[in-house]
Amino acid sequence: MKNVGLIALLALAACTPAIPTAEDFIPEYKGVETLLLDGDLVQFNVAMTKALASQNVAAYAECAAAQYTLIRGYGFARHVRTNVAIEGGIWRADAVYTISPSLPKGLRTIDAEVVTQNCREKGIPTV
Repeated sequence: MKNVGLIALLALAACTPAIPTAEDFIPEYKGVETLLLDGDLVQFNVAMTKALASQNVAAYAECAAAQYTLIRGYGFARHVRTNVAIEGGIWRADAVYTISPSLPKGLRTIDAEVVTQNCREKGIPTV
């Protein structure tokens, strides 16, 4: 009878979900693809795993946009749109920004230098 109880206990233990570890919450950034759409309009496709929410992958795209803006010699960007999807544990964002040398009109503008610095401090890679 002792063996039956042990087998039942082992069977129940196998059904218990694994306890998450710290590594389960460290994002893995899978890269950025940059596409110049038209003059100052740029699309950023990013991918990552272990994101906790769509905001994480959107922030990755924003970091890529900020660094790209600086690389092109501009100081500002304006967010146009971001689409986020998850499939098979991989989060993807397709984000579009306009880049400009001066502060553009609009509500969702970013100072590329400030955002790039914040990304570095948070450990989010840029282009």
